[in-house]
Amino acid sequence: MKYLLKSVSLTLLLSISSLLNAQSEAGSVFLLISPGARAGGMGEAQVAVANDAYASYWNPAGLAYQEGSELAFMHVNWLPNLADDMYYEFLGYRKSFPNLGTIGGHLIYLNLGEQVRMDEYAQYQGKFTSYMMAGAISYSQKINETSSFGLNAKLSYQHLVELGTGSEKGKGTSIDFGFDVGYMKKGWLLPTLDLGITMTNIGPKVSFIDPDQADPQPTNLTFGFAYELFNSEVNRLSVVYDMDKLLVASYPDMDWDGDGIIGGFDSNGKSSLKNNDYNSDGKRETAHKDPLFKAIFTSWVDDWLLGGDIDKAPAGEDADRKIGGWSWAGDANGNNKPDKEEMINTASELGASYGDSDWGIYNEWGQKEVGSADDRSISNELDKLVHNFGIEYWYSTYFALRSGYYYDKTGKISNPTFGIGLRFSNYGFDFGYTSGKPGHPLTNTMRFSMNMQF
Repeated sequence: MKYLLKSVSLTLLLSISSLLNAQSEAGSVFLLISPGARAGGMGEAQVAVANDAYASYWNPAGLAYQEGSELAFMHVNWLPNLADDMYYEFLGYRKSFPNLGTIGGHLIYLNLGEQVRMDEYAQYQGKFTSYMMAGAISYSQKINETSSFGLNAKLSYQHLVELGTGSEKGKGTSIDFGFDVGYMKKGWLLPTLDLGITMTNIGPKVSFIDPDQADPQPTNLTFGFAYELFNSEVNRLSVVYDMDKLLVASYPDMDWDGDGIIGGFDSNGKSSLKNNDYNSDGKRETAHKDPLFKAIFTSWVDDWLLGGDIDKAPAGEDADRKIGGWSWAGDANGNNKPDKEEMINTASELGASYGDSDWGIYNEWGQKEVGSADDRSISNELDKLVHNFGIEYWYSTYFALRSGYYYDKTGKISNPTFGIGLRFSNYGFDFGYTSGKPGHPLTNTMRFSMNMQF
């Protein structure tokens, strides 16, 4: 069951934002799938724009500047290079009330398609369908003529699998709640420069069968900027930029106190054979994540200043809880890097102990462990930022051309985007296309959306 949940989650992580860098750091990552073909054509940069019904998702503060009512919906076949039965639907609505503000909301539905169910012995047990859905209610009000705030209250439901495997109890489903907050400033620093700030998916951890393995929600902080280059009677051109930061602090197995061993003590700092994930100072050294109230701050330095040397046992292998202990005997394979066949156990063959000059800095697979904390720098944090660039040209109020670029270094996403828009008689039609390298999960993703004002 745990393998199945991870497989489904991995499919999502292959497709979503900075959580592609997140190594399964967060739960409910489907909440980060960006709606709207307009946004899809502009590199998914919308936080400082947010001037239609999609503002309920992008920045609820943008609803305050909109009058009347609007309905919007979008359909997209998700990850077309991976599967042909995954799709995403979005429905948004907003309505303004004089002197009271604007209310809105949206519904999200993601169908993950048909999955194969296996028991703990890898025996075929049939097929099932996985899906996820969420709903949000929005409220926005102006603070003054140039600034506004907005709030979302949301409820999400994830249905990954009906039952656990073998002796596991419970179901692979989860019901969670969360909040979004947004702020918008018109004419920030310059008359034609707008600022948008959002913090989304604020809420308790997401758990399925095992509460002890709960993951934090994908709390995300975004700064957005929209600059109008020119605006004439029939021509208008704007450039936009969003920067996303995932407020999740996640740590692998780390030697925080420098004794060369992961854990060995209980939470009170007493030596223990059970519940021994802590060091003698009571600091947890096995893999863990900070709670939200702490991660808001630590997520900015968790891959840089915090933590110690990393126990880098490859995935699927049991860590020996020791840092290093192997040295590189030489480049016998001729690839100029340490390999498993070239490692020497410095404890058994040299009689070395941790801290000795001849204690090996590698693990048995040739990965550097001793001193790995010193190798981290601020660039590790900067690499986790996601950058969204977009440009939009309008001819009169009827036709739009769009282009953008989505860049996530750690998530290995560098996708150009393109789009067009049509408006007439209170109706709007938009198309967005994501390009990219052949074989990338997001390449050839096409978004179609429609707006209707009344």
